[in-house]
Amino acid sequence: MTIDWQWARFDALDGATVHAMFAVRQQVFVLEQRCLYPDIDGRDPQARHLLGWRTQEGARELVAYLRCFMPVTTGSQTLHEEAVIGRVLTTANVRGQGVGRQLMAEGLRRIAGEFPDARIRLSAQAHLQAFYAGFGFAGISEVYLEDGIPHIDMLR
Repeated sequence: MTIDWQWARFDALDGATVHAMFAVRQQVFVLEQRCLYPDIDGRDPQARHLLGWRTQEGARELVAYLRCFMPVTTGSQTLHEEAVIGRVLTTANVRGQGVGRQLMAEGLRRIAGEFPDARIRLSAQAHLQAFYAGFGFAGISEVYLEDGIPHIDMLR
């Protein structure tokens, strides 16, 4: 399956793209996983967004997504030295086809392109710990509940 990757700051996304982004996040996290939480948390303008699009029968659809907060430096001072990945998803119609692996590989490639030496942190659903370990992440916390789902903090 061919995925067209889009890596952008929030202010570079057009309205239709932002709508598609929020729609897939709502579908996966709120409806499928039944997590009632404020997905639109006011942090999207500070993030980079990786969107994976496929075209099928002439229609373009968003099938993969993650957001990333990059390390922050101001002058010679580092304010936040790690990149933080979150909101990782693939849509139901492409799961089991390797799109999640493509998404993570592309996200890590994009982060390394801007911050080659950055450590990367994420909060993984505990059942996906082995998936993320395959990309070099290691657990750094005990399992905890977030929105009723077991999670673990991981670092690469």
